[in-house]
Amino acid sequence: MTLTTGSKGYVNQEGFQNALYMIDIGQNDLSDSFAKNLSYVQVVKRIPLVIAEIKDAMKTLYNQGGRKFWVHNTGPLGCLPQKLWLVQRKEGDLDATGCISSYNSAAQLFNTALLHLCQEMKSELADATVVYVDIYSIKYDIISNAKRYGFLNPLMGCCGAGGPPYNYNIKMTCGNPGSQACGDGSQYISWDGTHYTEAANAIVAKRILSTDYSIPKMSFDFFCHK
Repeated sequence: MTLTTGSKGYVNQEGFQNALYMIDIGQNDLSDSFAKNLSYVQVVKRIPLVIAEIKDAMKTLYNQGGRKFWVHNTGPLGCLPQKLWLVQRKEGDLDATGCISSYNSAAQLFNTALLHLCQEMKSELADATVVYVDIYSIKYDIISNAKRYGFLNPLMGCCGAGGPPYNYNIKMTCGNPGSQACGDGSQYISWDGTHYTEAANAIVAKRILSTDYSIPKMSFDFFCHK
C-alpha cells in the first residue's frame, strides 16, 4: 500500500504486517559523535546506546505487527570527502586507500554489534524475518577498487569547491555560492562529499540485490509476497 502526499488514510493492519521495514542507520550517529570532538574511545562507548535504540525500534514495530526487517549496516565513514577535509589528522591516521582508519574502525565495531543484534532478534522475535546486509563491504570495495569500476578520484566529491584531493569546503558546499558540479558525475563515487552519486548507488543496489552480502542470503523478492 502506498500513501501519497496529503493522503488521509493510514496503512491498515494487514498492510502494516506485510510491510517491509528497511533500517539503514549508524552513519549519522557516529558522525555526530566525532563532530562533538569525542575521542575514539568515547565514540565506541556510545555504540551500545545506539544499538539499544535500534533494538527498541524493531521491537516496537514487531509488537505492532511488523514481521519483515531488512537491516543495512553503516558504510565506511572515514572515506567520505567531507570527513577527510574536516578532520585534523596525524601521520599514520590514513589507511592504504586514503580513508581515516579510526572512523572506519568505529563503523566496523558498530556493524559487528548490529549483526549481533540482528542475530538476537531472529531468536527473540518469533515468526519474524530479519536480514542483515553488509553495506560497508560493498562500499569499501567500490572505493578501494575505484578504477575497476570506472571511477576517478574515489575520495573526491563531484559537486563542491576546492578541487583535489577532496573538492570539499564546509563554507562552499554543493548548491551554495562558490560550489560547482563536475562535468560527468558518473566518474565519481561521491556526489557532494557525503552522498553517493547515482552511478555508485547503482552498483551498491545491484550488490544488495545479489544477496551475496546478506545474512541470511535471502532474495529481496521474498518480501514482495504475503
